[in-house]
Amino acid sequence: MTPTQRHRLAHALLWLIPALWSSNYIIARAADGVIAPHALAFGRWTLAFVLMLPFAGATLVASFAGWRHEWRQMLVLGGLGMWICGAFVYIGAHTTSATNIGLIYAATPVAIALAGTRLLHEPLSMAQRASMGLALAGVLFVIAKGEPANLLAVRFTIGDGWILVAAVSWVAYTVLLQRWHSALSAVPRLAAIALGGLVVLLPFTLAEAWFSPGPPLTAKAWGLIVLAGVVPGVLSYQAYAYMLRELGVARASLVMYLSPVYAAFTAWAVLGEAPRWYHAAGAALILPSIYLATRGAAPAQVGARR
Repeated sequence: MTPTQRHRLAHALLWLIPALWSSNYIIARAADGVIAPHALAFGRWTLAFVLMLPFAGATLVASFAGWRHEWRQMLVLGGLGMWICGAFVYIGAHTTSATNIGLIYAATPVAIALAGTRLLHEPLSMAQRASMGLALAGVLFVIAKGEPANLLAVRFTIGDGWILVAAVSWVAYTVLLQRWHSALSAVPRLAAIALGGLVVLLPFTLAEAWFSPGPPLTAKAWGLIVLAGVVPGVLSYQAYAYMLRELGVARASLVMYLSPVYAAFTAWAVLGEAPRWYHAAGAALILPSIYLATRGAAPAQVGARR
């Protein structure tokens, strides 16, 4: 695949990944009372790791001498991306609203862009900054349901603390994934990170089962594990890593702004909750803003192999 083809694929993924991620909102809501948060996160990434093994196992074994010094990085990335961004979201979703989650995560693209310019030295033009601002305005419009006063009426709960930690963790995961170079290619690296996440998750999952056991695993619980492992697990994380490499962290982080729009249509398809006028108004701000912010050539380091 040529650099131009890789770049075009990355732009296509920019519009596809939020659709994959939006399924996690449905999973989080459906999991309440069905499966414990850490059990769901551990099952999700165990399945994801197993699914990646046929494609990554031989490489991980054959090139172990080349990447074994990265084990600390794999633990850190796994802890950030699979434990905190997994179990913490499922815990927080039980005691907070979708509005609050949206508000907290709306800040992550800005934080990622700032970190990218400072730590990774990625260029960000004034036009791109303005486009990001318009996209943020569109997200806030959707969250406020077209009434700015709704933002002032927001009340935060203990669940928001869990979501805030997860949002900060996602910023760190995104930047470190790009900052730390690896001897592994994309799929084996994600498999190694998932394994690191499972190592971090295991003691907390066992503690949860001992001190706060959830309901017994039912067919619905297993279905949620499979769905979480495949869609917002292997597919979305692998696509996100590819997009980071090709577009840089600032542009790739813009997928977060599409999530409220995609989530509205996902809820319509799955839960029968029809989109409202403010979803269309927000999309009218978000969609062209993201197009303007991501068009043109990729950053200088884009296309660099790891």
